[in-house]
Amino acid sequence: MTGLYYEEFEVGRTIEHEKRRTVSESDNQRFCDMTMNQQPLHLDAEFAADSQFGERLVNGLYTMSLAVGLSVPDTTDGTIVANLGYDDVSHPNPVFHGDTLRAQTTVLDKRETSDGERGVVTMKVEVFNQDDDPVCEFERTALSLKREFADAAADTDADDA
Repeated sequence: MTGLYYEEFEVGRTIEHEKRRTVSESDNQRFCDMTMNQQPLHLDAEFAADSQFGERLVNGLYTMSLAVGLSVPDTTDGTIVANLGYDDVSHPNPVFHGDTLRAQTTVLDKRETSDGERGVVTMKVEVFNQDDDPVCEFERTALSLKREFADAAADTDADDA
């Protein structure tokens, strides 16, 4: 487990995620197939060649999903109760096949739940291509474990085994 417990999130802290991913044509095709998104701008080279972009674009939801995946190990891996929401999504620049993406997360806000056993953390996730152009940004809100209650739950589980 590498994620942060609620107490470890610091408002204003920016986490630069080390993992990067070069997006392939296959990644884009499979994501579109799995989600049944047949938008020709993502899949049809001739159609896309006549667009303002001149080539196919990577599906924006894939870009956002990839960013979440890149950020999870450093933020919520093993310490999350649930994702509560994704807000204010924007795609300021397109992503093309062959682009290498990286992400960073900034903690915007945090508050304890009314029972005091968990906390709600709001983070801004920003995604950049190999030229450091921003290609996606969004807010992610997660319900996070507090260490003292996570340890107590683990002890209870061990006693039950």
